[in-house]
Amino acid sequence: MEKKLKKKRIIGIDVARALAVIGMIIVNFKIVLGENGEGWVKAFAEVFNGKAAATFVVLAGVGLALMTNSAVKDQNLEKLRVARKRILKRALFLFVVGLSYYWIWPADILHFYGVYMLITLALLSRSPKQLLGIALAFIAFFPVLIMLIDYETGWIMETYTYTDFWTPEGFFRNLFFNGFHPVIPWVAFMLVGLWFGRQNLYDNQFVKKAGLISFGAFLLIQLISVGSLQLLSGGDAATLEELNPLIGTSPMPPMPLYMLNGITIAIAIISACILLARAYEGNRLIGTLNKTGQLALTFYVAHVILGMGILEDLSSVEYGAYSIEFSVGYALLFSLFCMLFAEIWLRYKKAGPLEWVMRKLTD
Repeated sequence: MEKKLKKKRIIGIDVARALAVIGMIIVNFKIVLGENGEGWVKAFAEVFNGKAAATFVVLAGVGLALMTNSAVKDQNLEKLRVARKRILKRALFLFVVGLSYYWIWPADILHFYGVYMLITLALLSRSPKQLLGIALAFIAFFPVLIMLIDYETGWIMETYTYTDFWTPEGFFRNLFFNGFHPVIPWVAFMLVGLWFGRQNLYDNQFVKKAGLISFGAFLLIQLISVGSLQLLSGGDAATLEELNPLIGTSPMPPMPLYMLNGITIAIAIISACILLARAYEGNRLIGTLNKTGQLALTFYVAHVILGMGILEDLSSVEYGAYSIEFSVGYALLFSLFCMLFAEIWLRYKKAGPLEWVMRKLTD
C-alpha cells in the first residue's frame, strides 16, 4: 500500500502551480496594463508581488526532486544519468523559449529558470542540509554584490528598460545580478524547492508542520520588515523610501528579507495545497486547478503572447493607462479562460501544447 501511495501523483503540487501562475498573471497584467487607482483591488493585487513568482520557482525545485528522488535514494547512477540528461535538455529549452520573446516581454522568467535548473542539476546529489546551506549562501552573497556593483547599472528605472541587455557584459549582469529574477540569489528558491521535495510529502503530519512553521516565519518576517522600517525611518517618508529596498520585502532588489519572505510563503502555500487537495480530491475546483497546473508552462507563455497581445490589438488604450480594476478583472477573466481550456484540452490530450513540445524535444 505504501509503495502504491508513493507512486501516486501529488495533486496539490499542480494545484499550487496553478495558483502561482494565476498570481503571476495578476501581477504582470497589473504592471503592464496599469494600476491606476486605490482601494482594496490594488491591495489585493499587491499581495501577489514577488510571491507568486517565488512560489513558481520553488515548485520547480519540488518537481526536480520528485523526478529524481528514487534515483538519488537508491544511488542508481544510470537512472540518475538519464534524469540529468532530461533536465539539461529542459533547461536549455526553457532558456531558448524565454529569450525568443524577450523583445515583447523583458520581464520573462523562463530564461532565468533555465539557468536555475542548470545550477540545481549540479547539486542534485547533495544532502538536504547541504542544499539549504547552499541556498542560504546565495541569499547572503547578494548583499555583498550590491555593495560592490551599482544595482541600477543598465537600468532606466522610470521605464524599466535595460539598455545593454544584448551586450555580453549587460546580458551577464542582468542574468546573474540585477535582472528581474537574477540567478543570484533567485536560484535559492529552486534549491529550497529541491530540499522540500526530498522530504516525505506523503506524510500529512510533516506537510502540516512545514506549512504552519513556514507561515509563522512568514508573518514574523513581515513584522520584522515593517517594524524596522518604521523604527529606522522615524516616520519620515523620504527615509522610508530609501530604506524600503534594503529591509522591505519587495522583489527588486532581492535582499535577504524578500528571499526569506518568498521562501516561507511558498512552502506554506504548497503545504496547504497538498493538504487541501488530499482532503478534497473529488472536488471540482481542485480537479480544475490540478489540470490548470499541468499546463502552467503553456499558460505562462500564453498570458504574454495572447493575453497581452490580444488587448494591444483590440484596444486603443495605451499600456499603463488602464485602471487597477480593469487590469485585475482582465487577469482573472484570462485565468478563468485558462482553467476552462485546461479542462477541455486534457480530456483529449495528455499534456499541454508547450509541455508536449518540450517533452518531444527533451525526453
